[in-house]
Order: sequence, then structure tokens, then C-alpha cells
Amino acid sequence: MKAELIKEDAETLKSRFKVLEVVEFRGETTLVVDFNDLEAVLKAAYERGYDFLIDISSIDHDQEEPRFEMVYELATLDDSKHLRIRSRVSEGVKVPTAISIWATADWHEREVYDMMGIEFEGHPDLRRILMWEGYPYFPLRKEFPLAGKVTELPDVASTGVAPMEGGPFVTSPGGDTITSEPRAKGES
Repeated sequence: MKAELIKEDAETLKSRFKVLEVVEFRGETTLVVDFNDLEAVLKAAYERGYDFLIDISSIDHDQEEPRFEMVYELATLDDSKHLRIRSRVSEGVKVPTAISIWATADWHEREVYDMMGIEFEGHPDLRRILMWEGYPYFPLRKEFPLAGKVTELPDVASTGVAPMEGGPFVTSPGGDTITSEPRAKGES
């Protein structure tokens, strides 16, 4: 029954919008939609009962064009239906925000911006959420080295003394982990 409802939703969306592909894999349904229809498809999915935005993520296809792909994981609040919507977007093109549909899109979009550099048109507060303001890179892009890049940390990012230094639950580097354990010190 659940699969039939999702298939019906997919067919309805396919009849109304430019759906490039419907992918069925391991009981999950994914609609690949034209970027120009993305916002309308998301609104229509909400109207069909997908009132829970689980996640927004992105994929970097690096040497391909369009370079990026947006991925929206949707569900119904009663968890009876799940739908994934994907759409390719070129570098430098702003993606329409989904905040007017799901308020929770705020944090997801900020994370995509912070990690990939994809901007969202109409987002009320598009600023970094994981990295500090002024960080010059986007760590989940393919060209970002796995070892990271040397960067000057702002003063607020580190302190001279650990807040719980020497406390019962803080380990010392290079020490004997057995004797430094709180129970071995008689502190528990």
C-alpha cells in the first residue's frame, strides 16, 4: 500500500512538471527534476502530504556540468511515505530557498552553503553554521584536500587552558590510561 501511494505521488508530480527520471531502488523512490521546476515540485510535494523535511544535502560532481546536485529527503509526519527529490545545479547559480515550505530548511541550507558554497535565493540568514565567518574554503567540494588546508584560526577558536584540565574525566596525553582513569584514582 505504501509503495503504491508513493508511486501515485510520483506519477502526479511527473504529469505536472518536468521530471527527468524516476528511480526506484531498494523500496525508495527518487524524482530527478529539472532545476527550473525544483521549487514548484517541492511545493507540490508538500501539498501531497510531505510535510516533514528530513534533510537537504548536495553532491559535487566536480568535472561535470552542471557541477552540483541538490538532494531533498521528504517524508510524511506519520512516516508512511518517503520521497527523494534531486536536481542538478550549475556552479554560481542560486537555488531557491525552501524555507517558505519547511521552516527547518533554514539550517539545512546553511549547512549546504557552508560546506559546498551553494547559495540559496531568498534565504533570510545565509551565513556559515559549522565553519567560522571568513573561512575561505568549502570543505566538501572535491578540490578540497582530504588533509585540509592550513588556515589562521580566529582567537575565539582556541584557548590556552582546557576548561576541565586535570579534572576526573580528562585524560592526559601519553599517560597510562589505566591509572589515569577516574575509578583508579578513587574518585568515583
